[in-house]
Amino acid sequence: MALPLRRHRHALRETVTQQSERIEAQQEQVDVLKDEVEQFHAENTRLEAVADAALKKAGTNKARIAELQTREFEKGAYLLAEHVDPDALADGVDRLERFAKDDGTYMRLPGSDDPLDRGSAVTLSHGDLLPIQQLAQMDDDMLQSSTNSLPARLAAMLWRARSDPNVGDDPWQEGCKDIREYVKASDMKHWIRRQESGVNDAYAKKLVSRTIDALLELSKNRLAICKQTERKNGLPYTERRVLLKTDAPIPGEATKSDGTPETIGVHS
Repeated sequence: MALPLRRHRHALRETVTQQSERIEAQQEQVDVLKDEVEQFHAENTRLEAVADAALKKAGTNKARIAELQTREFEKGAYLLAEHVDPDALADGVDRLERFAKDDGTYMRLPGSDDPLDRGSAVTLSHGDLLPIQQLAQMDDDMLQSSTNSLPARLAAMLWRARSDPNVGDDPWQEGCKDIREYVKASDMKHWIRRQESGVNDAYAKKLVSRTIDALLELSKNRLAICKQTERKNGLPYTERRVLLKTDAPIPGEATKSDGTPETIGVHS
């Protein structure tokens, strides 16, 4: 009985010794890892300080550039769009417009002339366009948020139908002699009912008059109105027409020799 007990105690002592050695080895590993963590922490602190210094320097340089660009814009400068961050500009520049020249895309204060008088031609910018053209360039969501007037939106959509061949539903007709294009009030009424679901015939007639008023106002009276006598079922009647005459100065549009309009580049 004594011999097995001694063997058991010996085995326990060996187990305890092995576990103690293992604990010591693991403690050494922990100490090494702690040293590495302290080194990483010190390196991270150093890198954070370097990054903070770089950010502060970059922020200072950005502020300096923004201040210089602001002053240059106030003097009428044209600056390459890729070099300008409008949100970073200093106080004094409320709004910039993007426009194209032969040699690239620039930004400027609206209406500024190039002080250097560089030879490349300016393509029309958004600010050069008539209000009706500006609205017609917007998608439906932007148009909805830009004006709460249904006649104004219809006028913009009607102009878009005239100027954009991809629209498809275009009630405008080609004119002759001094009339470039025109649209009849009756055709406009049917077009409105196609655009605005749920609009009855009586309300569409009212919208025609209001849309014509919006067309005149938003085009700055570049369009004209006339009354034309026509016949239907043998009976004469008078109908209004909205006219775009060949001599109407529409920004971005030039008249070809065959009388059809041509649109030159426009950038918003």
